[in-house]
Amino acid sequence: MTASPFKAIIQSEEELRLLSSPPSELVRNKVITRLDSHCREFISKSPLLFLSTSDAEGSCDVSPRGDAPGFVYILDDTRLVIPERPGNRRYDSLLNILQNPSAGLIFIIPGLEETLRINGKACITADPELMEKLSAQGKIPQIGIGVEVEECYIHCAKAFKRSKLWDPEQWPKRENLPNPAAIIADHVRGLKVTEEQVARSLAESYEKRLY
Repeated sequence: MTASPFKAIIQSEEELRLLSSPPSELVRNKVITRLDSHCREFISKSPLLFLSTSDAEGSCDVSPRGDAPGFVYILDDTRLVIPERPGNRRYDSLLNILQNPSAGLIFIIPGLEETLRINGKACITADPELMEKLSAQGKIPQIGIGVEVEECYIHCAKAFKRSKLWDPEQWPKRENLPNPAAIIADHVRGLKVTEEQVARSLAESYEKRLY
């Protein structure tokens, strides 16, 4: 067996806490358990969220969900619904939710470095009345992800400040970006699909199957 490259493994909370000072009183007390007016406003202006789920064995998945700002429907102070728009039909998040309802959300607003984090219990709903409220571009989704909110809090901006994500001057030139079509073609090389074929398939999907 190959030796692990990871050394000095931390194996307890006590060891971990010894590495830094305790969280501040503000951090310890910033978590709320409902969607107040501030959370509602944040969600209404967010066009993108990341959904974290795991299956019964603990295998994890993180998946983006995005649309026009306000695409997430807020039912009340403790419940919201995320529309399930057409995707790759792997249903990783949905299959995980069927096994383990615990889910985490991070809402992002372009240009704002702080994010909104929500943790709670998720379910899959096909309620016609709710689906009608989630319609976009004349299309009504078949299902949505309902979330019972348990924790809400603002996450600090340090990661965004370090990454300079919202600073266009720091963005790489487009010609230097990874080529998704080439990556997919290489990853499925056994299917003998060319980069050009993948690029056409992606373009068609983005043009015709966003909703």
